[in-house]
Amino acid sequence: MKTTTFTQQEYQNLAKSNEPPRPVARNCLRAFIAGGIICLLGEALMKLFQTYFGFSEKTAGNPTVAVLIFISVVLTCFGVYDKIAQWAGGGTAVPVTGFANSLCSAALEHRSEGLVLGVGGNMFKLAGSVIVYGVTAAFVVGIIHWILGLGG
Repeated sequence: MKTTTFTQQEYQNLAKSNEPPRPVARNCLRAFIAGGIICLLGEALMKLFQTYFGFSEKTAGNPTVAVLIFISVVLTCFGVYDKIAQWAGGGTAVPVTGFANSLCSAALEHRSEGLVLGVGGNMFKLAGSVIVYGVTAAFVVGIIHWILGLGG
């Protein structure tokens, strides 16, 4: 006699009923705290560059971003950023640090394949779409800016 099997829908219902509930409120709080700490660190770095290195409010952003990227890459290399991200979830996806972590992780994962095809190729699999859409968006905004006569 042939035994009957679960249909896909029955299996999904059974799996869903046995799945532990997700702690959404706790995850949101953790993401908020982690993202807030990263942003607070960025603000502190900006004030540091303004106070001690003579940068204006407008020019302090560039070295701040560079330091945040450096910190993210160093923490990724030592495996610390991944542990923080596991705890904080989406809070570590703050654009600058999260993107630097993604690129560094891809580079580390594929370094055994060589610099060009391993590191470079896999970093730009991820970064390529960001670069293309960033350049395209900048072009469109520039054209709109030019058409409206807002240029200097």
